[in-house]
Amino acid sequence: MAKLSPSVLSADFTKLGEEVKRVLDAGADMIHFDVMDGHFVNNISFGIPVLKDLRKAFPDVYFDVHLMITDPLLYVSEFAEAGASCITFHVEAKSPLTATLASIRALKCDAGLAINPSTPAEAVFPFLDDLSLVLSMGVVPGHGGQAFIPGTLNKLRILRDECDRRSLTPYLSVDGGVKAESTAPECIKAGANLLVAGSAVFDAPDAAEIVRLFKSL
Repeated sequence: MAKLSPSVLSADFTKLGEEVKRVLDAGADMIHFDVMDGHFVNNISFGIPVLKDLRKAFPDVYFDVHLMITDPLLYVSEFAEAGASCITFHVEAKSPLTATLASIRALKCDAGLAINPSTPAEAVFPFLDDLSLVLSMGVVPGHGGQAFIPGTLNKLRILRDECDRRSLTPYLSVDGGVKAESTAPECIKAGANLLVAGSAVFDAPDAAEIVRLFKSL
């Protein structure tokens, strides 16, 4: 059974705490926290103070922090201190990958790597032994509500095959355009075991129903 990580990028920010509680009460496994700096992607979201407040409100929740920023190494310690459970950054970022992963692990956080749609799955192969999570973007990062890119499925297959070949068990996650009634089953079939969904969950009239649907796949 795949796990579900709703992205708070699609929540109603005027009542963020209530929104997070709503999807957790509905059965979500963790919370996906998208950080955008306006440089790595052409959008700005939220950052350390918001995560710190959410951690205070939800001390036992696994916060899957996705850094879509240019220099993640400069900020991983602050996000760890603010309450990140896992810190995922992009292969395409400027920070040195090995040093950034080492810093995250030294801070007692799980470490993840993300790849954009234009980046081959093989880009993460040299680092798989050190990863708790691998994230394949199903859309161009920066904005919610985009359509899923079909080529993501082949990347998931490649990543799943390599993890199985090496007997590795990181979360294999997919983010962007993930819908319970269409793309999510295909992602799971391709090897994903962690689904990130934003608008599909937060915009649903009945959060409990949509979470049950995702987790039944």
